[in-house]
Amino acid sequence: MNKAELVSAIAEGADVEKAVATRALDAVLDSITKALAQGDDVVLTGFGSFTVKERAARTGRNPQTGEAIEIAASKAVGFKVGKALKDAVN
Repeated sequence: MNKAELVSAIAEGADVEKAVATRALDAVLDSITKALAQGDDVVLTGFGSFTVKERAARTGRNPQTGEAIEIAASKAVGFKVGKALKDAVN
């Protein structure tokens, strides 16, 4: 399912126009993005939780040359599935 299909499903399920569903979905995604950018966790009970994880700097290898390279520290978004979603998929 892509974003357009999700918008259509939201519009149908909530009995609203697609433009309203698009704005609602964009607002939700924007709010999640802003919260994660500030370092906050986003917990959607039953669905799952988004967290920001720190990745430490490390030394890696260039696969073509075998040369050691430094990989900078970074942040990554993690998602842990909630019980209701896990049960629905299984």
